Amino acid sequence: MLEKMNMKRWIAVGVAILILGLSAISTKISTMVNQEERMKQIESMFANSFDPNALQEQVITPGDHSNRIAVLKVDGTIMDTPASAFQSVTYNHQNLLASFDRIAEDPTIKGVILEVDSPGGGVYESAEIHKKIEELKANTDIPIWTSMGSMAASGGYYISAPTDKIYATPETLTGSIGVIMSGYNLTGLMEKLGVQDQTIKSGPNKDIMSSSRPMTEEERNIMQGLINNMYGRFVNIVATGRNLDEATVRTIADGRIYDGVQAKENGLVDELGYFDDVVADFSQEIAVENPEVFEYTGSGFSGLSGLFSKASGKSELNALASLFAESLDTAPRAMYLYGGE
Repeated sequence: MLEKMNMKRWIAVGVAILILGLSAISTKISTMVNQEERMKQIESMFANSFDPNALQEQVITPGDHSNRIAVLKVDGTIMDTPASAFQSVTYNHQNLLASFDRIAEDPTIKGVILEVDSPGGGVYESAEIHKKIEELKANTDIPIWTSMGSMAASGGYYISAPTDKIYATPETLTGSIGVIMSGYNLTGLMEKLGVQDQTIKSGPNKDIMSSSRPMTEEERNIMQGLINNMYGRFVNIVATGRNLDEATVRTIADGRIYDGVQAKENGLVDELGYFDDVVADFSQEIAVENPEVFEYTGSGFSGLSGLFSKASGKSELNALASLFAESLDTAPRAMYLYGGE
């Protein structure tokens, strides 16, 4: 009897050891799978970190995923400024342009809200966005509305004008319809410092707006002609988008800004309301009770930028990157920008 009990105990111990062994093997396999999955996630994160134009979706308001409203944010100066590992850029021009292409291919998107909080920016970049809006309207049935934030001036209004409906808040600063090009005449300072210009040029107008000499009257007329042409295109964009005649637009397009109430009175916006009001009215317009509202975000270099900031505890790298970027763009350029350059 005792021998039988001992045998049973040994069998039980063996079974227990077998179970523990299998459990350990299972845990090991599970750990390896989890580690591999985590490595894939990390690899994906770093791959996206080195692509400043990688698009991701971020849900703002959960809802019906088959009926969605895409929000395109224009937050900051409209400039095609490259993202870098050391510099965080609020507005990513290439991401915005790519978002329009993504929207045109997505059947779940029933509407687009252009959320603008910008003083404007480059003439060329603003025209690129305008072109994308017109293409979306021509090639799809997707309506696009504008929700203005604290500011949608100059280029910010330029890109809003062609949208189907514009909302501003009473406090929004908008308008500033016009073009500006700024430069400096440093001849007085150069004389004091004993610095002399040694420019060699192929023609008399090759260095128009050089900071090392005053402009001639002929040069000023040449540049004014360019500005007038750009202004004319701006006026035409507003007149077409807002269904106004050009003469009327020119009377209100002297560069001044308007608050939301004044802009509505002048026909520059349709309704007064905040972003939530736009979403509610837009949902009713497209007959979707509970749409998913989302925005496109670019992973860019923000993660690495944050790591560098935390590691240094200061912003020297960002400052150096900004200084370097500015040094690459020293030529005067035409701007749809409120407040100058």
